[in-house]
Amino acid sequence: MLDTAFKAQLKQIFAGLDAEYVFDIAVHPQHESRNELIELLEDTASCSDKLSCTVRDGEGLEFRILRNGEELRIYFQAVPNGHEFSSLLLAVLNADGKGKNLPDDATRRRIEHLQGNATLTTYMSLSCTNCPDVVQALNIITLLNPRISHRIVDGALFAEEVQRLNIQAVPSVWLDGTSIHVGRSTLGELLDKLESKMGTDSSYQPVTEERHFDVLVAGGGPAGVAAAIYSARKGLKVAVVAGRIGGQVNETVGIENVISVSYTTGQTLAADLRTHLSHYENITICDNRQIETFSLQGGQKVLTVKGGEKFLAPALIIATGASWRKLNVPGEAEYIGRGVAFCPHCDGPFYKGKHVAVIGGGNSGVEAAIDLAGICSKVTVLEFMDTLKADQVLQNKLHSLTNVEVFTSVQTLEVQGNGEAMNALRIKNRQDETESLLPLDGVFVQIGLAANSRPFAEALETNRMGEILVDRNCRTAIPGIYAAGDVSDVAYKQIIISMGEGAKAALSAFEDRIKGIC
Repeated sequence: MLDTAFKAQLKQIFAGLDAEYVFDIAVHPQHESRNELIELLEDTASCSDKLSCTVRDGEGLEFRILRNGEELRIYFQAVPNGHEFSSLLLAVLNADGKGKNLPDDATRRRIEHLQGNATLTTYMSLSCTNCPDVVQALNIITLLNPRISHRIVDGALFAEEVQRLNIQAVPSVWLDGTSIHVGRSTLGELLDKLESKMGTDSSYQPVTEERHFDVLVAGGGPAGVAAAIYSARKGLKVAVVAGRIGGQVNETVGIENVISVSYTTGQTLAADLRTHLSHYENITICDNRQIETFSLQGGQKVLTVKGGEKFLAPALIIATGASWRKLNVPGEAEYIGRGVAFCPHCDGPFYKGKHVAVIGGGNSGVEAAIDLAGICSKVTVLEFMDTLKADQVLQNKLHSLTNVEVFTSVQTLEVQGNGEAMNALRIKNRQDETESLLPLDGVFVQIGLAANSRPFAEALETNRMGEILVDRNCRTAIPGIYAAGDVSDVAYKQIIISMGEGAKAALSAFEDRIKGIC
């Protein structure tokens, strides 16, 4: 199953393992995926003398991982190839205390102090690009807290279970039989949800230390990373305070417009951004952080994150980016994961042969409609404005598809359903004000991004879209505070522009430092 070249890579990856690991396989003798699972795990185990396999008959298909004979409480009910093979590798490496994805001490303490016993279950798809991030994050939480266990379930192999739970989007995370999350997420976001559901034990003491730097960079996307690197190259001590490195880039499947790089993926670019940051000893990466408040303390800019940590510096570069916008209409929140979706790549297969709508006529919306047209029986595109906003080449492709219909000047008023799943949209024709009901099996929301400026909105001037107002050199109205990338009002939200704006903000901050402004 694994070719010779790939096995050679795995041998290097596993070369530093300290403990001994067993893939303990329990699979029914007649299961259609039995041989595929055994072959995959035996091939993987053959790449290290620290890995081995055991096989026994079971009722379904499952394997667990043992470390020095003890359970890690991670159970794969899947054949983890495709995107999930990395989850298998990292489960072993993380259990051995290795891997760049392991959290720092502050996040680790929060995980260790989650209260009570819990069983987490993640329903995923092997074709989902967002699922591995969620699976790997919950595996880390499981490894660091002995009271938690984690099941990773391939929805295609356990279709009856998925149907019984009415799961229509992945990744879908359940806590002790109750759904708590659907869709893309980060370790920090998932930890926030678990803390709200499980609580924190009484021995936990929030981190109250103040950490001082020369420059704070809020956000870890292209703008934030560029700002951090340019600041570090000036010899300054920099902290990157972010949910995750890469930011929204992690959700981008293919990238073809970063000059000199003809093609890359969002996850590859995000990994490259982290690697570049790691080359500078004066950059401290503080990811898995949720910025709760911003304040001024004399000449110091202060960021307070969930958990109590405070980060202080005379200069602050805000590069918190933007997030996918929601419709904010009745029924949308109720049916997320049950007919309302945001990622056609991950959730499109759930709607094979069905009628879906895509709301949004920009590039992302039209690209989603084109992708879904190859899976669904019918795709209806709904655009609020009078014309589509996507590039003409995408519009030409869209109009060539026989199972796609396009309606412009349409406003979505409500998502309707039967309590189990959405089944219609209530819409309004903006030209004649007439309302109608559009029966559907699902809807994909693709209406652009909203600036992540909430912690700074009271102190800084923003426009009606929440974007922070800056001058041509990324300076805000407050000396020593700068904004760059999608969170600012700079035109054209592109990766390469965000990188340039981040560099510009850092250079402006350094110039102001020399002048004694910050």
